[in-house]
Amino acid sequence: MLVREVMTAKVVTAAPDASIRDVARLMSEIDTGVVPIVNDDVLGIVTDRDIVVRVVAEGMDPAQPVRAIMTEGVESCLENDDVSEAARRMSELQMRRLLVFTEEGDLSGIISLGDIAGLNEELAGVTLEEISDDE
Repeated sequence: MLVREVMTAKVVTAAPDASIRDVARLMSEIDTGVVPIVNDDVLGIVTDRDIVVRVVAEGMDPAQPVRAIMTEGVESCLENDDVSEAARRMSELQMRRLLVFTEEGDLSGIISLGDIAGLNEELAGVTLEEISDDE
């Protein structure tokens, strides 16, 4: 099965100059734990964990631009990759999500461990175990 068949295709993004608070509100409104940060290209991502660990725990001002806490150098896969390849990559990178791009380089979705679990619980379990081993 291909990544495009199981990924979350509706991806909401934010600009790097959006406030951390606005991105947190966006996450709450659309019920997601990750928002890609984009200008013309994808610059990075921010997760709900980033907001807790980098903002709340450190006492940062949530009015600061989200670029201050985003993770740069996003990890990704292609829409036409096999889901098992995406799961292997998640395991290898110790990540629970990958951004998904078209062959032309456009952001088209996000594949998460949850997406894989809905397809193949055994594969998701193995992937989660390998991700969790080094955490």
